[in-house]
Amino acid sequence: MRKARTNAAFVAFACMSLYIVALARVSAQNSSSEPESFRKAVEAMRGSDLTAAGAGFEAAVKASPGFAPAHFNLGLVREEQGRFEEAVASLQKAIRLQPGMHGASLFLGIAYYRLNRFGPALSAVKKETATFPRDASAWMWQGVIELALDQPEEAAVALDKAASLAPNNVDILYHRGQAHLLVSKNSYEKMFKADPSSWRVHQVLAQANAQAERPLDAIVEYLEAIKLAPTQPGLHEELGSQYSSIAKPQEAETAFRRELEIDSHNVLARYKLAVLAIMQGDGARAKQEIETALKEKPNLRHADYNLGRAEMLLGEDEKALTHLQSAANSEKDPEVLQQTWFQLGIVYRRLHRMQEAQQAIATFQRMKNEQAEKSQGQLKKLRGQQDPEVAQPSNAEENP
Repeated sequence: MRKARTNAAFVAFACMSLYIVALARVSAQNSSSEPESFRKAVEAMRGSDLTAAGAGFEAAVKASPGFAPAHFNLGLVREEQGRFEEAVASLQKAIRLQPGMHGASLFLGIAYYRLNRFGPALSAVKKETATFPRDASAWMWQGVIELALDQPEEAAVALDKAASLAPNNVDILYHRGQAHLLVSKNSYEKMFKADPSSWRVHQVLAQANAQAERPLDAIVEYLEAIKLAPTQPGLHEELGSQYSSIAKPQEAETAFRRELEIDSHNVLARYKLAVLAIMQGDGARAKQEIETALKEKPNLRHADYNLGRAEMLLGEDEKALTHLQSAANSEKDPEVLQQTWFQLGIVYRRLHRMQEAQQAIATFQRMKNEQAEKSQGQLKKLRGQQDPEVAQPSNAEENP
C-alpha cells in the first residue's frame, strides 16, 4: 500500500502549482486591504518563485497577523516546498481566522497525508467535501486518503463522486480504478474464504483466465462451474465463447445450444450461433439467428458485417452490399473494419463493379499496412484468438 500512496501523491501534486496560483489570485481579488508584501508574494507565486513567495507571505503575516489569506497562501507555499509541518501550522491558523475558506481544509488534509497522518488528513478533507460538495479535487483526495487507510469501499464512493464532477480527469480515473480493483479483490477473497467449493469461485477463475487470454485454463474452470451449477444461466454461453476462441466450433455450438435450452432469451448465445453458422457456410440459418437476436437487442456488435456475410452465402449480393456499406461507415473495431472492406471487394467484383472492387481492396490493404506498422507484427490474428461475435474468413473463400 505504501507504493500506492507515493504514486497518489506524485500524480496529484503534478497539478498543484496551478491550483495554488489560482487560489492565491482569488484570495488577492477578494481582499481589499491586503499588505503590499502579500501582493508581491502573489506575483512571485505566479512566477513559480516559491522562495520569494514564502518570504513575502511571511512578511504579510507579520504585518497583518489577522489576515487569513496570508496564512493560507504561506501554507500552500510551504506545502509545495515539502515543509509540511509548517504548512499545517499556517493552514490551521488560516482556518481559525476564516472558517470555511475554500481550499484550506483540503490542503491541510494533503499536508497531513504527506506526513503519513492519515486520520487527521481524512477529517480535514471531509470538512472540505462537506462545505464544497462540487469540488472534484477534494473528493479525489478523500478517496486517496481512504485508500491509504485501507478503506477501498469508502474510497470508491468518494472517487465515484469525483468522477461524476470531473469525468475526464485522468488522475481521478486512475485512483477510481485502483479503488474498484481493491474492492473486487477483497470481494473475491471473501468469497473464496466463505465457500471455496462454490461454482462462483470457478466462474471467477474462468473469467480471469479468459481476460488473461488463457482459454484452455478458462474452459477447465467453466466446466468445473457447470458441474456444480449445470443450469446456471450464462455459464454455457461463456464456455462456448472460449471454445470459439480456440477454433473448436462443434464444442462451441453445443455449449451455445445448451445455453439457449436453459435461457431462451440469451441473445449473445443465439448471435454467436449465427456466427458459427456463417463459418460453416449456412447463410440461411445465420441470417435467421441474427435477425431473431436483433429483435431483442438491436445494437449488437458487428451486426451489419455479419448480416453482410450471411447474405453473401445466400448469393444475395445487393443485400450484402447494403449491410457491408453500413458496416464500413459505422464499424469501430479496426480489424473488423479491415475485413469489411475485403468483403466489399468480393461483393463489388461479383456485381461486376470492378473499379469499386479495386478501391475497396486498396482500402483494405492500406488499413492492414497501417495497423501492421503500428503494432509491428503484434496484431491479434483473426484466426487465432477468434472473436465469437465476428465471422472469420474461411480458407476456401475466394479472393477478389
